[in-house]
Order: sequence, then C-alpha cells, then structure tokens
Amino acid sequence: MRPTQDPADTASPAELGRLLRGGPFHLALRAALAARGLPLQRVQHRLAARGIKVGVTSLSYWQQGARRPRHAESLRAVTALEQILELPDGALVRLLHTPEPGPGPARPTARPYRALVSVGAAVEQLLEGMELPPDGGLHSLGHHERVRIGPGGEMRTRASQQIVRAHRDGVDRYLAIHHGDPGCDTSRMEVAAYENCRTGRVRRHPEAGVVVAELLFDARLRRGDTYVFGYGIADGTGGRSGEYVRGFSYAGGQYMLQVRFDEAALPVRCRRFVRTGPEAPRTGLADLTPSGRHRAVHLVEQTVRRGILGIAWDWE
Repeated sequence: MRPTQDPADTASPAELGRLLRGGPFHLALRAALAARGLPLQRVQHRLAARGIKVGVTSLSYWQQGARRPRHAESLRAVTALEQILELPDGALVRLLHTPEPGPGPARPTARPYRALVSVGAAVEQLLEGMELPPDGGLHSLGHHERVRIGPGGEMRTRASQQIVRAHRDGVDRYLAIHHGDPGCDTSRMEVAAYENCRTGRVRRHPEAGVVVAELLFDARLRRGDTYVFGYGIADGTGGRSGEYVRGFSYAGGQYMLQVRFDEAALPVRCRRFVRTGPEAPRTGLADLTPSGRHRAVHLVEQTVRRGILGIAWDWE
C-alpha cells in the first residue's frame, strides 16, 4: 500500500488557517487535530465529559471525508470540537454549509436496499447509526460467491471472495449483508473472516432474518487502491431453501455464483434469473444442469447490471 501522508496531517499554523477559511471541512478538522496533537480516543473522552456521545469510528470518518456530520447530536459535537481544539467559534460549523469537493466524476445514485431486497427496510434500520458512507467508498471489480445447501435442503454456508477498488481515501471496511430463509435463527448465524480482514460490529434483525456484519480491512485504502478479501457466513438455521439472490446497487464488475447441493437433497430443476426488484417477476430464465460429480450449478456475469441476479431450484 502507498503511504497515506497528507498535508493536513502535519499542517502548519498558516495551513490550518487557510483550511479553516476555505475548507474543506474534513481537512480542516484533520489539521486542527494534528496541530493540537490530540488522538481521537482522547477527543472522544472530552466529548463524553460534555455529555456528547460520538464514536471514534465516526470521528475518523469525519476527518477522512468519508462522512459529514449531519444530525443534531453530530452538529453539537462539532461545536464542542471547536472548543476542544481551541478554534474560533463557528470555524468548523461554517464549513459544513459549503459543499465538499468530489474526488472525481460523481457516481450514479445507488439504488436503496428497499429496491433490491424484500427485507430492505430491516437492512436500512440495522445500518442506521453505524456512521458509514452510503456506498462504503468501494465498488466491486469481482465477486465470487459459493453457497452450500445441506441434506435437508437448508442453506448451510455461503463464502465470498471479493476484489474491490476504493473511490475515496480512507476506506478500511466493508459491510456484508446476509438474509436467511424463513424460520432462520439469526442468533445462531456465525460470521467468519477468511483473508485480509477481521470481523467488526455485527447487527442482527431476528424478525426479518437479517445479519449485517462489518469486515475490517488489514490496511486503509487510498482512492484507486484495489483490495482482495474473503469472508463466510454459517447459517443452517432456516427451512428448505428455494433460491439464492444477490442485489446490485451499481453496474459493473464480474459476479460468479455457485450453488452446491448435498447428495441427499438434489433438486429436480435449477434456473438462473434476473429481477428488477424484489416483487418483480423473474426474467432472463435459463436452465442450469448440476454436474453429477460436484452436484453444483453456477452462473457467471461478466458485467453486472443494477438489480437482482440469482439461481432458483425446484425440489419436486
């Protein structure tokens, strides 16, 4: 990885003054923190002493430019930061009213989770308060996913290996979303980090059967950096499964999905399909034939489109 040195990390008083006058907010905040020599943990403690709860992760994203303070409690924290960092009143708050310059051409607006999965509202509820950029600061170059179906027709495991590229500085994590089948028990689902990452926060929505897991990278990425990581989720808690789908907020990147069946539970028919939304009909149907030796079917999409892609199977 390239070194992540930035002028704001070692700002002189003149540089700090320039950033406070013209922004952007995240560089001004970073320069002020560097000038005072305060680590984020100490800043968090000083905010807590004022009755303001802000996580170190949120403070880190603010100074990276990955997220901006918007809610009332966050704006209150910015005002307190001006006092803690010995800045003029309103120096940081004023910069929040100035649009941040983008790192390049704007990406298309992501489709909300509600438009991609039937449990999108539950996913969005779990994501609230995690203080992460809406698109994670990443886009996919390649995603290979393997799903294993157990002897009772239940989804046992899913394993993913992904290649991503950062389109902003400071990205150091990815959010994995898993939706179990009807009757599943989210408390018994386990998230495992396989390579180049480790498990962070895990949020569960028992009623919707959804788990959201934070995967922390072993390095902080700069804009343009690529990264490879792998993870898996052990489920096996739901009823008989009949399909596996993946929703895509953005177009681009390769996707491979393989579904392997137990020899004690082989489907009579498998098909790949696409959908424009969770309630939309399946289109683009194509039969898939499991190989006798591996009892598996797969699909490969060289360049995915926004929407839903999956494999469905019939048991009888």
